[in-house]
Amino acid sequence: MKSYLAAAIQMTSLPDLEKNLVQAEELIDLAVHQGAELVSLPENFSFMGDEEEKVARAEEIAHQSEKFLKKMAQRFQVTVLGGGFPVPVAGGKVHNTALLIDPNGVELARYQKVHLFDVNLPDGNTYCESSTVMSGTQLPSVHASEKLGKLGLSVCYDVRFPELYRYLAHKGADVLFVPAAFTAYTGKDHWQVLLQARAIENTCYVIAPAQTGHHYGMRYTHGHAMIIDPWGMILANAGDKPGAAIAEIDPAHLKQVRSQMPSLEHRVFV
Repeated sequence: MKSYLAAAIQMTSLPDLEKNLVQAEELIDLAVHQGAELVSLPENFSFMGDEEEKVARAEEIAHQSEKFLKKMAQRFQVTVLGGGFPVPVAGGKVHNTALLIDPNGVELARYQKVHLFDVNLPDGNTYCESSTVMSGTQLPSVHASEKLGKLGLSVCYDVRFPELYRYLAHKGADVLFVPAAFTAYTGKDHWQVLLQARAIENTCYVIAPAQTGHHYGMRYTHGHAMIIDPWGMILANAGDKPGAAIAEIDPAHLKQVRSQMPSLEHRVFV
């Protein structure tokens, strides 16, 4: 593993597959031209709209999303994470799927979101992800890359379940992905502190691409895509507009933090 630049892309995805992919390509191009070798897209990057429409178009969205990720990785010669898109499964539902692709367009890792967002919020919004999404049944994998380090996958609501990230750390993760479409209401209070907690307690870098702004109906997201270091310091924050948070992933700094704070070695209960 060497030092490299990573990018957490921030988008305002809409119920328009083609427009979303155009926006994603423009932002990937922006990040690569700033030197990023690892580029991550948020949850729902290719489609963010009505749940019934998402399921009805899931086959098309899944096909186009996967094709797009492989094309971008090959075109720009970078590793790309697609942070979440629907893939049809039996029973009329989908898996919320994150996909990691290498510069040759080869799939490195696939994760089906386990924790589903079924919540009634005080702002009047009700979310029931499980109505259209089938929960994954497998813990996310850690992909070991000689160039980029050991990469652990997760998606959005997973960030509230620290045991998942402790598992990834136990498997050797250096970098934790948290692609998200975090609600504006919860994000203002919880997004940053949860990301910092996952970084600090696991002494890992956290790369968190995000959705931002108004998407459809009453759906607003918080934004603030971030990259956080193993000490919990925010290295880059994309604010509340589409763009990219870009920062260095430094193995020497990772080693230093883990040497100074070897909490992973002090675990009593595993």
